Amino acid sequence: EDLIKEYNLKYGCKILDVGCAKGFLLYEFKKILPNSIVSGFDISEYAIENSMKEVKDDLFCHQAQDKFPFIDNEFDLVVSINTIHNLPIHKLENPVTEIERVGVNKFILVEGYRNENELFNLVCWSLSGDSHLRPEEWLWMYKKWGYSGDYEFIYFE
Repeated sequence: EDLIKEYNLKYGCKILDVGCAKGFLLYEFKKILPNSIVSGFDISEYAIENSMKEVKDDLFCHQAQDKFPFIDNEFDLVVSINTIHNLPIHKLENPVTEIERVGVNKFILVEGYRNENELFNLVCWSLSGDSHLRPEEWLWMYKKWGYSGDYEFIYFE
């Protein structure tokens, strides 16, 4: 509901989830906005095969570091929650620029750290994470790559 309100999503809006897993977030969007058009992709074939039946037909396997199969500004909102930090640093540019390209509104959530304790906790907790970066490093890359969307960081205090 907060995302719908924040991004003023209306009847017939289009939403993309980059790294959608089993589609839980897209399912919630469809419950609140039944006429929305949702799409999501994930690298995990298992997640897509075992996704929620209500959105299963709207999901597909795809790697975030590859070009997205959508046209410019196709989506009213593109979200990527806890996904791109799982890529190595040399593969981060494409998902960020593709999210920028296909979305009118964008929101990226990644893990980050502000001190050595948080880095230790992050490395211990995030077994699949590959890019452990400080917020200022993420922001430098976002700026360099022209990302204009919203963002947030998760910290393991």
